[in-house]
Amino acid sequence: MKYWLMKNEPDAFSIDDLATVKIEPWDGIRNYQARNFMRDDMSIGDKAFFYHSSCKVPGIVGLMEIASEAYADHTAFDPNEHYYDPKSKPDNPTWIMVDVKFISKLDNPIALQALRQYPQLSGMRLLQKGNRLSITPVEKKHWDFIYAL
Repeated sequence: MKYWLMKNEPDAFSIDDLATVKIEPWDGIRNYQARNFMRDDMSIGDKAFFYHSSCKVPGIVGLMEIASEAYADHTAFDPNEHYYDPKSKPDNPTWIMVDVKFISKLDNPIALQALRQYPQLSGMRLLQKGNRLSITPVEKKHWDFIYAL
């Protein structure tokens, strides 16, 4: 099993939205490295932290599970979609997505500022200077430490 941190802006899709629908495609990823993580490394059953980004208090707000193998992100093919990419074709998709399944919402979200206070999390990709990826792997030692919080 692998562990992940997946960011989303809560005004676009939040942990509460996932709690309501239970399973949702994680679409709109338009970064090659994040795409490669989904395509090459994610597996059904992997666990992920749901992270709210670009908000007043960014941080980890819930837990989810990878619920599908990677498949073509259909939003890339529709010119009416925000994430349309005319270069991506159904027979040779550039962009992919996975389905995620709600596990739980944290009673007390763990703010980015709080995560930065723990020396046990040094080296965590989220906390590295300049990291802006929407999907990052999480080492088991970091997952276990955060999960225990």
